[in-house]
Amino acid sequence: MAILFDPLRIKDVELRNRIVVSPMCEYSSTDGFANEWHLVHLGSRAVGGAGLIITEATAVSPEGRISAADLGIWKNAHIEKLRNVVSFLHQQGAVAGIQLAHAGRKASHETPWKGGGQVKKADGGWQTVAPSAIPFSPGEEAPEALSAEGVQKVITDFKAAAQRALQAGFRVIEIHGAHGYLVHEFLSPLSNQRTDDYGGSFDNRIRLLLEVIAAIQTVWPATLPLFVRLSCTDWTEGGWNENDTVKLAGILKEKGVDLIDCSTGGLGPGVKISLVPGYQVPFAEKVKKEAGIATGAVGLITSAEQAEDILAQGKADVIVMARELLRDPYFPLHAAKALGQEIKWPVQYERAKPK
Repeated sequence: MAILFDPLRIKDVELRNRIVVSPMCEYSSTDGFANEWHLVHLGSRAVGGAGLIITEATAVSPEGRISAADLGIWKNAHIEKLRNVVSFLHQQGAVAGIQLAHAGRKASHETPWKGGGQVKKADGGWQTVAPSAIPFSPGEEAPEALSAEGVQKVITDFKAAAQRALQAGFRVIEIHGAHGYLVHEFLSPLSNQRTDDYGGSFDNRIRLLLEVIAAIQTVWPATLPLFVRLSCTDWTEGGWNENDTVKLAGILKEKGVDLIDCSTGGLGPGVKISLVPGYQVPFAEKVKKEAGIATGAVGLITSAEQAEDILAQGKADVIVMARELLRDPYFPLHAAKALGQEIKWPVQYERAKPK
């Protein structure tokens, strides 16, 4: 039995295998609404056999969008379209998860195919917010440092988004605490220079994330999984690092978080990273072994054999895949064949199943 295709039970949710579709921004929404693109894009990966499918970063507030084309869950009107997508994913045997996000100072940007630059307020953008009034990169308009009331609004927005996610039928929530977005901005001393209860010490810098988790847990059932995605290192001297991540992960485990989705980077521009196959896997391994919490490995994992080896060596509990699943929505079906694993194909496709 290939470990990659072992079912995994987390609380009351069982994944049919260990292949997770990573949150990948599609920049294809209008006013935050899901549409046919999201149904086909996410639905194809469910038909292709993935165990868990996590939506792209889904904004908990309009000002929390990376771009005006982001998926959103800041109002009740968003629920119906999301529910349609969730229903299809579950019909295909996958579990639907949602990543709740706030872009912080990296909000109000163009889509990548339009250059990805900041859209300034004079050009139709909006005021961004952050722990401190430090822009992401030189030449950008500075974010507004969140007031105490602004911090509470962020927490309330995450809570309300979690309630809507439950109403839409999602079975897993992932809090986006990585890639230089708002929660990560609070964690890193490079972007958080506050002097109140949300800045300075390690305990203060993690406070926002802990309060977001506590608020979500008042509406999200204890029987359903709660994940957190973290950038395990800023790859920058004086920034957030892997030892900080291990310490935080241990605290998150005590608070009821079930899995750490281990990514890296994104806090600042121009950071040099050696992009070798599986370059982020050592972080998942370290967090799993030292914090005693389940982890997801992500980052240039492109073959069935590579994924199986990561699991077999106990470096992670799930394989979180992005670009490879864009190239091949049916990767799980092909991976099963490569590993000699018999799995069920969609009945509509069985006539094409290799013998």
